Amino acid sequence: MDKILIITHTADNFSIEKVTEYIGKNGCEVIRFDVDLYPLQNKLSTVFQDGEWVSILETQEVKYRLDDISAIWYRRAYNIGKGLRDELEAKFYGAAMGEIRNTIFGFIESVDVYSLGKPSVYRRLDSKEEQLKVADKIGLKIPETCLTNNPEEARKFILKHQNVVAKMQTGFAIYEDGVENVVFTNVVSEDRLEELDSLLYCPMQFQKMIEKKKELRVTIVGRDVYAFEVDSQQFEDSKVDWRKDGVNLIDKWVRTELPGDVEEKLLELLDVYNVDYGAIDIIVSPEDEYFFIEINAAGEFFWLDNLTEENLISKSIADVLCDKAPRRNNMVTA
Repeated sequence: MDKILIITHTADNFSIEKVTEYIGKNGCEVIRFDVDLYPLQNKLSTVFQDGEWVSILETQEVKYRLDDISAIWYRRAYNIGKGLRDELEAKFYGAAMGEIRNTIFGFIESVDVYSLGKPSVYRRLDSKEEQLKVADKIGLKIPETCLTNNPEEARKFILKHQNVVAKMQTGFAIYEDGVENVVFTNVVSEDRLEELDSLLYCPMQFQKMIEKKKELRVTIVGRDVYAFEVDSQQFEDSKVDWRKDGVNLIDKWVRTELPGDVEEKLLELLDVYNVDYGAIDIIVSPEDEYFFIEINAAGEFFWLDNLTEENLISKSIADVLCDKAPRRNNMVTA
């Protein structure tokens, strides 16, 4: 029986369970590696001796051989080393965490089997600048964009385009007084141009604001394309960034079809990056122009999966992992 290794964490959502269910229906076994339990509860070893490589994952319940797995799904790597800070002196904690991450990520990169997602892939796709350049090169429309830490360049861009949004290139939150404040996309008004001096300390991405007829989330798994649209303009809080009011919109998404040329270019985008999963954000203008905004290498899909008959996105993920559907070859071959 083929074995599929899923890299995730104990607090991951139920979509893992649906994918696991479909993997079982495909006649494959799932091995789950919850990285938040490593290293305090899970043990990972790789040994080379007598001409053979052997990898072993030992949980509190089971001991698994990992050198004969057939595929990996690098789903999430949240809260690695949970609880370790309480076990080590502060002076050792940073060094230990560096070794822990290097061990996990090094293992994932080195396994010579198909992998749906890799740390190196996620790092590459963190570059919004490269995403936009690749999208532009293959013929997708993109907004006018300025990435800078130069306040004067930002001011010139804003004054030229008038309606401009500012966003960070990575997703993060700022914690103050125990409260998590997620940084969303925001409109930049001319009366706040003086505040741009702080760009000197941290670059930002500015884009010409695209008037929205609707917004799309397109989840691609292998060659399967699942496009959903939402009218983000129906609520005030979601007009600039739909995530600000994602709860109110969660049941407002509907399945839609992409224009053929747009779908072909999105598949080409995944071909360029040699990945089999991408969650893509698109804005459709009142003139029905489709603007590529970004691709998320591990973007969430569960709320859209629930809108498909029998959780088809989960099925596509399982089929790709079990080699039951076309997939791009990304094995480490020497």
